[in-house]
Amino acid sequence: MRNTLLISIAVASLTFFGCSKRSNPGSGGAGTAPKAAIIAIDGSSTVFPITEAVAEEFQKGAKARVTIGVSGTGGGFKKFCNKETAISGASRPIKEKEVTLCKKNGVAYIELPVAYDGIAVVVHKENTWVDSLTVAELKKLWEPSAQKKVTRWRQIRPNWPDQEIHLFGPGVDSGTYDYFTKAIVGTEHASRGDFTSSEDDNILVKGISTDKLALGFFGYAYYAENKDKLRLVPVDDNNDANGKGPIAPSPTTVADGTYQPLGRPIFIYVAKEAAARQEVSAFVDFYLSRGAALAAEVGYISLPPRAYTLAKARYATRTVGSVFAGHGSKVGVTVEQLLSGK
Repeated sequence: MRNTLLISIAVASLTFFGCSKRSNPGSGGAGTAPKAAIIAIDGSSTVFPITEAVAEEFQKGAKARVTIGVSGTGGGFKKFCNKETAISGASRPIKEKEVTLCKKNGVAYIELPVAYDGIAVVVHKENTWVDSLTVAELKKLWEPSAQKKVTRWRQIRPNWPDQEIHLFGPGVDSGTYDYFTKAIVGTEHASRGDFTSSEDDNILVKGISTDKLALGFFGYAYYAENKDKLRLVPVDDNNDANGKGPIAPSPTTVADGTYQPLGRPIFIYVAKEAAARQEVSAFVDFYLSRGAALAAEVGYISLPPRAYTLAKARYATRTVGSVFAGHGSKVGVTVEQLLSGK
């Protein structure tokens, strides 16, 4: 009986430990599915729809899992430079203070343009008086000195209603906000502060589409997705550089450069250290190869083929740094000019 009892205890112990090994997901034992590698991405809400579309397609044939946050361009760079993410989406180039933070933390990065986007100026669908706006009028409305002073439509044009203007725009961590203020006001990150802001463009869409006295701006793709709820406002660049008066953003006018000064490239930044990981490198290669078609599918404007060729070469050679040298947005330049150093 004693021998029988010892054998029974031994069998029970083997059974217990065998089950424990199989049921522990981190043990690596027989029957355990290995954990998928995670590619962490954060940043611009403007770049998010493209990255999301690329990630969905990429994950169909890859074991890696892609996570995407939307902290805005500035918020994304904070995480990126603190080594919390492998890739950061940006709707404007990296700034000097972000370059400094990345350098401090030993983060070398590869800057890659992925598409063009136009910043759309929009009003409520039932707004019947705004047929266009000039850059000078937009500046009058958005510059810092306008705060609590330029508050009614009639102050922009005398024949417009003597009613309040309700302004909506991206938050101050947004690259769209930075680019808009540079292009319209003349100084990046300078504007009035008494407007409804959000890093989530869908909140801006909802606010403007439910307020007849509203005016706001955000990426063109969000207008394209909600054009049944909003009305697009053509913009006149004042100096008649395009010779055509007010121009509305569209895939054609943004790509050919006639929608000025609110057409711009958008980017992803890849940490060089993360690029050494097979799954990250595969994802970026996939992004640069399929991004053009997927960008168009979600309402963005593909770069010219030569621009993607130059971007692929930049990534293949792991060329680090920014072609903007940390000086922020450059208005009215092409991606090809930037990447070729012209």
